[in-house]
Amino acid sequence: MTGGSGESGVERSADNTLPQDDPALARSAALSAPRLQPPAEVPGHEFVRHLGTGAFGCVWLAIERNTGKQVAIKFYSHRRGIDWSLLNREVEKLAALHTSRDVVGLLEVGWNADPPYYVMEYLPNGSLAAQLTDGPLSPAEAVRIASVVASALVHAHDAGILHCDVKPANVLLDTEFGPRLADFGQARLSSEQSPALGTLFYMAPEQADLNAIPDPRWDVYALGALLYHMLCGEPPFRTPETERKIQSAPKLVDKLAAYRDVVQAGPAAAKHKSIRGVDGRLSSIVDRCLSADPQTRYANAKEVADALAARSRYRSMWPVITLGIVLPLLLLAGLIPLAVQAIQGATASIERNLAQRALDGDLVTAKLLSYSLEDELQLRVRYLVDRAELPEVVAAAVAADSQPSTDTRAALAQVLGQIRHEIDELRLAQGLEPDESWFFTDARGALTWRDPMEGASLGDNYSWRDYFHGMQKDLPEWRGRTDVAPIQEPRISIPFRSEISGKLVIAISAPVIRPTDKTVVGILGRTMGVENLLNPYKGRIIDLESLTAEDRMTIALIDAKSGLILDHVHLTTNAPPASDDTPIIEHPRIDESLRIQLDRLRSAVESKLDLQGSQFSYEHHDPVDLLVAREGTRPPARLAAFWPVKGSEWVSVVQERRDVALSPVRQIRNGMLTYALAGFALTLAIAGGAWWFVRRAILATVTERRQPVVKSST
Repeated sequence: MTGGSGESGVERSADNTLPQDDPALARSAALSAPRLQPPAEVPGHEFVRHLGTGAFGCVWLAIERNTGKQVAIKFYSHRRGIDWSLLNREVEKLAALHTSRDVVGLLEVGWNADPPYYVMEYLPNGSLAAQLTDGPLSPAEAVRIASVVASALVHAHDAGILHCDVKPANVLLDTEFGPRLADFGQARLSSEQSPALGTLFYMAPEQADLNAIPDPRWDVYALGALLYHMLCGEPPFRTPETERKIQSAPKLVDKLAAYRDVVQAGPAAAKHKSIRGVDGRLSSIVDRCLSADPQTRYANAKEVADALAARSRYRSMWPVITLGIVLPLLLLAGLIPLAVQAIQGATASIERNLAQRALDGDLVTAKLLSYSLEDELQLRVRYLVDRAELPEVVAAAVAADSQPSTDTRAALAQVLGQIRHEIDELRLAQGLEPDESWFFTDARGALTWRDPMEGASLGDNYSWRDYFHGMQKDLPEWRGRTDVAPIQEPRISIPFRSEISGKLVIAISAPVIRPTDKTVVGILGRTMGVENLLNPYKGRIIDLESLTAEDRMTIALIDAKSGLILDHVHLTTNAPPASDDTPIIEHPRIDESLRIQLDRLRSAVESKLDLQGSQFSYEHHDPVDLLVAREGTRPPARLAAFWPVKGSEWVSVVQERRDVALSPVRQIRNGMLTYALAGFALTLAIAGGAWWFVRRAILATVTERRQPVVKSST
């Protein structure tokens, strides 16, 4: 025994008053403190000191004279109101369990002494209750103690004995802090029908009934409450509110009913779930032990002991399990970077080669487009120059310049109108679109004739336009200015916004020369919308009817001097229908770095210098994609090939989506990754299978070598 009361288990007195809890027992011990002399002599023993006093007697530390062994002697010295059957019952139970190492050992009994006594092992480290005054135990220590107490209960249940009052005060600690179950004063035989009240907050709710029949599941609940107390520092459900509720009940029956209501009606105890180190298995064991419904509780202490032992075996396997998992993972972790590097290196090489092949094909298409545009421009220029040199045109222009009048202007308009009609008929016959307009200005820039005339005003001065003076820019508008000379050679103007149609156009202009003095008497010009420049070629390269912003290939035309995108498949096909209230669509510009690249390309081609890769872009971002992209989507990067159009500032562009062009690389990469993942999965499967067999082998070995539950460290 220890230096505690020796009767720390709460016992029901003869008048059925509520059993004492630990504070009440402490008060009882205090009342007995003045008794400092042993109540009787015990033959063969020498008393050392008083250990404690309880409700029914006192405990003394003594030494066996023959062996020098320290023992604890418990006297039943408080005769008034004592049920002497308690002594007989406790001694009987201890005698029946004398072979259990986990129960306090009974050494001798003095039945006929006055007062009666019995001699037990002395356990110098006191009770578990005293240890818990310093706070909760670690989960490992709590499980170690609970496992030993469960083992003691297994021996008791196997002997047909139910303890009925398992709590920290009834668990004593030996010299090595090994737990021993003590105080069988409330114990019952499994065949008994008489009730046995335990201690509040440790006894099962169905036990708190004066008509209850003893059940092994009472000890299961108490063992769960003991384990909960060791983990959390307090028993389940004990709070100031619940203690006041129970104590405020007037009678014992009412107090027991209040206790049952606290356990059965309140929320389940859950504080242990948040304790660090309490795993799911341990938490489940505590929850099942503390189940308010005895039917869902463990059936007996053996099932609890087996559950704790199984948890310990499972935790002991973790190093092997971890090793079986970590080693393959480390191997894979070392192989994955090598595999990724190999896949990236292989696919990068394939990607470069495939991109270059795609760009080479696109460059061929861009050159064909540029050569076709060059031929088209030269054809238009030649047709215009030929008409500007016709005798009837020259004569009408000279007459209108020499003798300006309504008649001379009308004669000039008639000649030019007939020429415009002939050219339109010729283009339509060839399947080409007619020009946007034809016009004629005098040598000072005044508009003399235009077809069509809608929106035009005769006499308006356009000497500031590039097509008139050829300075490669439009001058600040100054109608009637006289400081600008007309062009002497045919030219293709820079793009400009037409004041009449509002469209972005270019003009091909040619001077009309007076034969006598070779002076310019006027400028004949034809305009075309830049959005129509590529129309003859779109159907040859792409299918316009199925064209979307996600299509693989697109063509475009860029002015390398201004960076303006003149024509573009998506810009044209996505333009809104023309109407009076339709806003003008501004053609986007490329970024300055690309404009410089294209201008350098033009110079290199004209001078036959090294192109230095300026004809390609591996990561081209088309500004038009931003205009047609759906909201929230990111325009795709493109492969682009460029080639200048000779005789102009233009550059043809053939581009295709990079992801579509390089999709074979993605397929190759996905194939490699699939094989890599398959290898990864196979390795994991092999490791998992090996781990499963090792686990089975370890479990089989542990089961074969399993001994009765003893003290162990988790």
